[in-house]
Amino acid sequence: MHIQSIETISVAVPLTKPFKTALRTVTTANAIYVKVVCDDGRTGWGEAPPTHVITGDSLGSIKYAIEEVIAPQLIGKAIANREEVFHLLNRSIVRNTSAKAAVDMAIHDLLGQLAGLPLYQLLGGFRNEIETDFTVSVNDAAEMADDAARYIADGFNVLKVKVGIGEISEDIERIKAIRERVGKSVKIRLDANQGWLPKDAVFAIGKMEDAGLNIELIEQPVPADDIKGLTYVTNHTLTPIMADESVFSAKDALRVLENRAADLINIKLMKSGGIHEALKINALAQTFGVECMVGSMIETKLGITAAAHLAASQPNITRFDFDAPLMLAKDIVPGGIVYEGRKIRMPVSSGLGLDHDGMSRIGKEESR
Repeated sequence: MHIQSIETISVAVPLTKPFKTALRTVTTANAIYVKVVCDDGRTGWGEAPPTHVITGDSLGSIKYAIEEVIAPQLIGKAIANREEVFHLLNRSIVRNTSAKAAVDMAIHDLLGQLAGLPLYQLLGGFRNEIETDFTVSVNDAAEMADDAARYIADGFNVLKVKVGIGEISEDIERIKAIRERVGKSVKIRLDANQGWLPKDAVFAIGKMEDAGLNIELIEQPVPADDIKGLTYVTNHTLTPIMADESVFSAKDALRVLENRAADLINIKLMKSGGIHEALKINALAQTFGVECMVGSMIETKLGITAAAHLAASQPNITRFDFDAPLMLAKDIVPGGIVYEGRKIRMPVSSGLGLDHDGMSRIGKEESR
């Protein structure tokens, strides 16, 4: 089972509502799909969305990196020699983590098919069902409260609320409005997307604690490269702090963990460059007694399916942020994970569990 070709396909799916954070506003889920074809006819699939303000990857750079740099390194290699394949993938080009992640997903899809197992079982098989939160994007307090109430009415019981835009007082009012609408039993997580300075973060979190807003965790309150600032916030607040953009690689994770700079780590395949490196990050975190969440960018169900397989496989991954496909106007991915409200059921077929005939039709339709 050797790699015969690696192809890319551009896709675009509109969102039902603009998604706003402290870093960007998204109205369409754009992505590059990757199709890895082996000499026995089996195919593996992966996805890479562009996230310019986080990973630095664009549609053009992802496509070029895969077609012109990564593919020549991997064509002809045996899928079963997994460490050789991942070694070549990771050293083929620096950074470009989204491009690497898409190819990594496709290789893992093929490894699962080769083993005859769903990928989550091949990786560890800890659970076959997980539950996602739902994200409330940044708007005025009244609109965010309305959105939050609607998501709770739809059956979600954990909200991830975006903050970090405007004055600290505005963020606090947003959270107060949401908490008043959804009640005390709903878990609320905040994601500042690097939107605060360390002292401002401590001030804001202290105000929320004093107001009894009962925030489960605060994600990436300060700029990604400010590890001292992240440590300061972690040491001066009672609310758990989660590192997100501060952790791309296992080396990044080790720096955060050794400095006790955060209480939790958010792993995303687009940051880590795929499942291979993500497993290393989780193993390091587990060694330090730090739990992980697996999150995502604005992706279609293809990329989220790969991330969900990783998340379901490991006991140290305890939180899941996989709502992106639920924000899209349509689902273009046949097979993969199955959404049942907030619950996500893992597929029983091998690899990522995709419908490969249906996936091939996507490729033909999008390439016209």
